[in-house]
Amino acid sequence: MIYDHDKWLLPYKEAIDRRHERISALRDRISRDGRLSEGINNHIYYGLHREADGSWVFREWAPNATRIYLVGEFNNWRRSDAYALHPCGDGNWEIRLPAMFLSHGELYKLFIEWPGGAGERIPAYATRAVQDPETKLFCAQVWDPAEPYRWEHKRAGRREHPLIYECHIGMSSEQEKVATFEEFRTTVLPRIADLGYDTIQIMALQEHPYYGSFGYQVANFYALSSRFGTPEEFKRLVDDAHGRGIAVVMDIVHSHSVDNEAEGLGFFDGREDLYFYRGPQGRHPAWGSRCFDYGKDETLYFLLSNCKFWMTEYMLDGFRFDGVTSMLYWDHGLGKDFCGYDNYFNAGVDENAVSYLALANMLIHEICPDALTIAEDVSGMAGLAAPFGEGGVGFDFRMSMGVADNWIKWIKTLRDEQWSMGEIWWQLTNKRDDEKTISYAECHDQAMVGDKTIIFRLMDAQMYTSMNTESKSDVVDRGMALHKMIRLATIGTCGDGYLNFMGNEFGHPEWIDFPREGNGWSYKYARRQWSLADPDYLRYHFLRDFDKAMVGLVRKNGLLVAKPELLVQDEEKKILVFRRKDCIFVFNFNATSSFADYGFSAPDGVWKVILDSDDAAFGGFSRVNGKVDHFSIAGASPNGNGKYDHHLMLYLPSRTAMVLKKKQ
Repeated sequence: MIYDHDKWLLPYKEAIDRRHERISALRDRISRDGRLSEGINNHIYYGLHREADGSWVFREWAPNATRIYLVGEFNNWRRSDAYALHPCGDGNWEIRLPAMFLSHGELYKLFIEWPGGAGERIPAYATRAVQDPETKLFCAQVWDPAEPYRWEHKRAGRREHPLIYECHIGMSSEQEKVATFEEFRTTVLPRIADLGYDTIQIMALQEHPYYGSFGYQVANFYALSSRFGTPEEFKRLVDDAHGRGIAVVMDIVHSHSVDNEAEGLGFFDGREDLYFYRGPQGRHPAWGSRCFDYGKDETLYFLLSNCKFWMTEYMLDGFRFDGVTSMLYWDHGLGKDFCGYDNYFNAGVDENAVSYLALANMLIHEICPDALTIAEDVSGMAGLAAPFGEGGVGFDFRMSMGVADNWIKWIKTLRDEQWSMGEIWWQLTNKRDDEKTISYAECHDQAMVGDKTIIFRLMDAQMYTSMNTESKSDVVDRGMALHKMIRLATIGTCGDGYLNFMGNEFGHPEWIDFPREGNGWSYKYARRQWSLADPDYLRYHFLRDFDKAMVGLVRKNGLLVAKPELLVQDEEKKILVFRRKDCIFVFNFNATSSFADYGFSAPDGVWKVILDSDDAAFGGFSRVNGKVDHFSIAGASPNGNGKYDHHLMLYLPSRTAMVLKKKQ
């Protein structure tokens, strides 16, 4: 159990055991024939389905409804007895219709009556919702193509150490518009494959009424966002990715639901608490959204079935669960300083949410043992990414969210000469030994309006004037150098995986700002300017090429199977050196000083530079001779951890990083 590996958890042994027993009992109650996945099939029962004889059946759960009609293009949106649903017990409603009554592509909704009111609603289990371009209203759509998609490739397989490219379909075009699945597949996916990333994490796939929410205000949990294309086009994208050996992970939002009534689940059948907690607990004070009641069976089945639906319908390789901290704590972790383990096992924890997340992980891995699940959690809850059998919640990985925050803090608040090598090493490697983590220098969060990307913080206005190769700018030289060093330090020290947001690998200029009233509904900043990274007369391609070389180095050498080992932490000279497997990472963060014959203790052998951030191929000044072999010298060095009886002597130019590999 997790308290056997961490003595600080021993005082919470009883709480951990109780949590484990509660989840086990819930799993056993839900499972059928010993399998959780056999008991989770709401998506097959509810919603609109074709029967074997070609007829239609539609079911909905709405216990507060007094009458429900199916309305749509097929009956001129009129309520009639022919399209009235019939109650069939336990709050369930059903209607069966002959095959000719509904056709592929037709729009429909429910008209629900309840005591004291009525309204049109989109079915909770609708798998397709489309928006009218003029009225902006959403409707469910019958989706029954004549030819089902035929998969050509299997899933990508297990990812022990994923190298993740975080992306958003809609903003992936260079044009000022909403891009499509097909455009992404043909223009962006090849770029990702060329860079060497083996996993894509796709945002905003669940239907959301407001495009500017980045997909985090979900209305229709089973519907693939139609603004990007059709289900078949998305399947082709997933299939193509699998054919390239790239896993596809969905950014799934089960932490809350949009408050909308016309589009979402809000006040669905006239009840406030159909899927949500009652009163203040059912409303998120910061997000203006509804909070799921994870202790209610119907909600539990709704969300678990949602996981199964996306896994089976779209052949996904896993999920990154958004907003896990908000789910885990009654106060959503707002303004909370998570100091001490007591935060993880006291009355402030929503144990219903913990149980749901554990069951979701069990279900996903039962459906696909090679699936990968990632938790976005800032609280550091112990056991979140530990196996359930050891008392954990069962995520494969957790996001190491403090890494990005610290890079921003150091860039924003400290002069270069104030950067501490010890703090950098500590913050980049401070992870639980018993849980796997994904590190990143920046993700989409740092690119949003109101924040700045790393490249923008480093260069600011000079990005507009001095990113051509003919310009001379100390600001740009510094920015280029640190952009490469920060990424290399992050991937070099990462726990078990690494993430990059789309375009940040080449230092995409400016921020992300989705069309909204405040910017005149402009798409200017909701796109990716890929053409900046292609010409040889701009510097962006240097950063892209370095990112490709860096990712390739990590993959080729399998570096993430070993933990990083600190060799040098030189605060005076601003030198940081560490070893990972058979490679040594050397950083000189000094802004002005280069060091000739800098010695440090290292394993005996012959070492060769295999990556140099100062190489002219990466926009540097080629101050290091990469063709020279470096022979270790007998005797320890004052600079080192004292573990090795040999040392290396290197020339370390200012603001550079290099990776050396031991020759066999």
